Amino acid sequence: MSPHGNPEVPASSAGELNSTAAKVPAGAPTPEAASTEATAAAKDRNAWGLWEVFVRSSRGLSHVHAGSLHAPDAAMALRNARDLYTRRNEGVSIWVVPADAIAASDPDSKGAFFESPQGKDYRHATYYTKSEGVKHL
Repeated sequence: MSPHGNPEVPASSAGELNSTAAKVPAGAPTPEAASTEATAAAKDRNAWGLWEVFVRSSRGLSHVHAGSLHAPDAAMALRNARDLYTRRNEGVSIWVVPADAIAASDPDSKGAFFESPQGKDYRHATYYTKSEGVKHL
């Protein structure tokens, strides 16, 4: 008699039925393979670097930060930036810069970093005197 109470199935084959039922059908991915595929997909997404996009408008003289995007290389970043940030023909020039190539100041130390140095009057034009013979100064 089987552990399930079925007299027609011998106890020795009941374990075989349970292990057979637990097997995955042919062609279906195993849980381990699915986990590996998910990890590979996450690595592929992370392989696309983060790029910062700067756009110069037709009216402007300088490039302005427009946003960020992910791309595998600079050429694809330029194409994606064109499609994403200049859809209405508002840009005449685009810069894309890898985000990890940008150096930035620490916002927490802004007082010491941007503090005007005391005692350096020579940096201001009021420190210099105008020569008498020079016009247009």
